[in-house]
Amino acid sequence: MTIPTQKGSTMPFPTDRILFGAAYYHEYQPTERLDADMDLMKEAHFTVIRVGESAWSTWEPENGVFDLDWLQPVLDAAHTRGIQVILGTPTYAAPPWLARAYPEINVHRSTGQPMGWGARQEIDYTHPAFLFHAERIIRKIIARYADHPAVIGFQVDNEPGNEIFYNPGVFQRFTEHLRKQYGTVENINKEWGLTYWSHKLSDWADLWTPDSNAQPQYALAWRRFQAELTTSFIHWQADVVREYAREGQFVTTCISYERRTIRDDALTSKLDVTAGNPYYRMQDHLALPAPGPTKQGWTTEGTWSLYATADRMFSSKQAPFLVTETNAQAIGHAHQNEPAYDGQWRQAAWALVSRGASMIEYWHWHTLHFGAETFWGGVLPHSLEPGRTYQQIKELGADFEAAGELVTGLTPDADIVLVYSNDTKWAFQEAPQLPLDDEPDPRSYQAIFDAFYRGAFEAGLQSRLLHAAQMTDLDPAAYAAQQPVLVAAGLAIASDEELVWLRSYAAAGGHLILGIRTGYQDQEARARLERKPAHLDDAAGLFYDEFSTVPAPVDVAAVEPAAEEGFAVSPGAAGTRWIDGVRPQGAQVLATYGHVHFGRWPAVTTSAHGAGRITYVGTVPNEALARDITAWAARQDGAWRPNADSQTVTGATARNGRRLRFVHNWSWTPSSFKLPGTVTDVISGEAFGYGDLLELGAWDVRVLVEKD
Repeated sequence: MTIPTQKGSTMPFPTDRILFGAAYYHEYQPTERLDADMDLMKEAHFTVIRVGESAWSTWEPENGVFDLDWLQPVLDAAHTRGIQVILGTPTYAAPPWLARAYPEINVHRSTGQPMGWGARQEIDYTHPAFLFHAERIIRKIIARYADHPAVIGFQVDNEPGNEIFYNPGVFQRFTEHLRKQYGTVENINKEWGLTYWSHKLSDWADLWTPDSNAQPQYALAWRRFQAELTTSFIHWQADVVREYAREGQFVTTCISYERRTIRDDALTSKLDVTAGNPYYRMQDHLALPAPGPTKQGWTTEGTWSLYATADRMFSSKQAPFLVTETNAQAIGHAHQNEPAYDGQWRQAAWALVSRGASMIEYWHWHTLHFGAETFWGGVLPHSLEPGRTYQQIKELGADFEAAGELVTGLTPDADIVLVYSNDTKWAFQEAPQLPLDDEPDPRSYQAIFDAFYRGAFEAGLQSRLLHAAQMTDLDPAAYAAQQPVLVAAGLAIASDEELVWLRSYAAAGGHLILGIRTGYQDQEARARLERKPAHLDDAAGLFYDEFSTVPAPVDVAAVEPAAEEGFAVSPGAAGTRWIDGVRPQGAQVLATYGHVHFGRWPAVTTSAHGAGRITYVGTVPNEALARDITAWAARQDGAWRPNADSQTVTGATARNGRRLRFVHNWSWTPSSFKLPGTVTDVISGEAFGYGDLLELGAWDVRVLVEKD
């Protein structure tokens, strides 16, 4: 069987069950224990391991001296036990001899300032010398092992995009890139507004280096260019690997979505499948109801953000994805030790599968005895004796074996869609729009986006992400019929085409929810001349020309006519961090602020537009207000909804068209769920009828398939 990809082609991929396993580095083991490891993996129902991506200095200990045979016993042992292999290229960690031979390949973190060696990803991967040696080792490894029967696919590089390159050659490429894009200095002077502060160029040689740049147009162009470098590098590697790959082998890379030069939709466009690395805080950080505000970074915090990460991975290609790394035990620095409670590994894995994951792979098999990640816990502890983590993961492996192909390649349900913009994220990192403790918040865009995602999650809704660049490839009328609620909040960097698409979506019958900053700037990060929100003001029945940051939440209450629209505001609802001075021009006011000054402006409005409507939210809504808005817009009928505030209930469609439901209890306190239909437990085979109570224990999950 095959999994359909974004453009309608098919990707050969084993789909008889969820791929399940871990990254495995036998070369890191302090003792010889290959057979012991493999036997334990087989006992834990592992079906896949990832190997090879971290060992360039082992593959090529000296320049031109290759040792390619050391991996053969690992692949043979895996194949003997029916365990498949994803083989990685080792280009993210350069060997010392390469650094010594070509010191100029070291990344400059500012002009003329190399970052030094001793970590990883210190390489300017645009440098010709690096590319020569990278291509040579890629070809050696892939040619040696592409025909091994255990190898089902290849991971090129590893978590690319960690550094922004200020190397001289990169800056010269950037200048040439701009010259090709704009043609003349006169054009770039006009497009970037370089009259400001006397920055007009008379020659391309006048372009300044980015270190002290304060011009937002330059800053956005620089970040886009860095992402293009990362995308090009990964696509180049994929092309090299495909020269050797057999039919049926896939090519991917593993994405850490917070890397600074990742544009994931572009990066995955020429890969066979998306693969990503969701890391999340465990223990009480997964409890529902959530204790309050959460902190997001390269690790996520809160159950809602685990789902958000999975939905982001699905969005890269709008297709099922692989999890190449996720928590085994504690992850992070030595002081960060939060191994999961019993049941949480199972819960998190099924949550990822419910949102489209076709592989769950842990980082990694054994806890390291040396190196920077000594205290990143693996499936096995430092003693290498199976413990609680191994037993919990083994039980999960049995789940996946029992569930079989039914749960692979799922298409998750979506009650609501949120537009995601990498361009705006970068622009707001360079010029943060929101304050945080009186300092600029570089996560301003994520704060706006996350407010609506979390609100939908708290309302029991399921979300899908849609990249702004993907949006305009879709017919707005067809999409409105398929996905009737769309949120575009914080979409500051947007082209005319994108804004007109949003308006057309609403006119065709969709419910468009707009948030602050959407339509404020154009694709060059220039403030637009049009009334805000640009191209949407008339359709939304409002405009604004004033806005204010606010240091504390401002209470929000519904106005009386709002009841006619079925809109209600919960106690504690508030606007946070920002308020637009919205001036209705025909829009109905749904809610306003309880504040002497800000009370003159509405917090939430709505207006019919064509066959649909546009709702405007003039603030960053807190959890209560965002929940109210998204629940009202989606207007669910109550079937397959949580019965307790510790529960989540999500749905997905299997490749054979059958409907699956995932009922979680994220709490120490057991709960029950009254079934709104006839189902069978996918794991146990137990049948349940309409109205039966499904009992959930502490940190429990049940996977159900509806009766045909």
